[in-house]
Amino acid sequence: MRLTVGAHSAWHIRRIVRSLLDDWGLTELAGAVELGVTELVANVVRHVPDRRCSLLMLRKAAGVRIEVADGSEQLPCSPPELLAEPGAEAEGGRGLVLLDAVVDKWGVDPGPGGGKTVWFECRGGCDG
Repeated sequence: MRLTVGAHSAWHIRRIVRSLLDDWGLTELAGAVELGVTELVANVVRHVPDRRCSLLMLRKAAGVRIEVADGSEQLPCSPPELLAEPGAEAEGGRGLVLLDAVVDKWGVDPGPGGGKTVWFECRGGCDG
């Protein structure tokens, strides 16, 4: 899907994701996958000036892979930086900590023409 996202987009995208998971017989992954999609879309809303992105959801042999690509060169924190919890008064900075806790793996790949793709994978047994 190619999207221009806004403050309420994650709700609509979660419904689509849940529908695909239901169709694929992977409903048990819904909690983790919906949380992951919400975080990645929220990061596009927060950090990508034009708010455009593409979302790809792939069925894998033992689960799913979600990719959100955008045109921004700004990279999210790497996993070691996630260990530094944001302060109690911080308004953000917890989403990727949550993502790291509920998916099997995630990462960031550079886009072929600039930008980046943030992805995660969840197999049967992901928390959620």
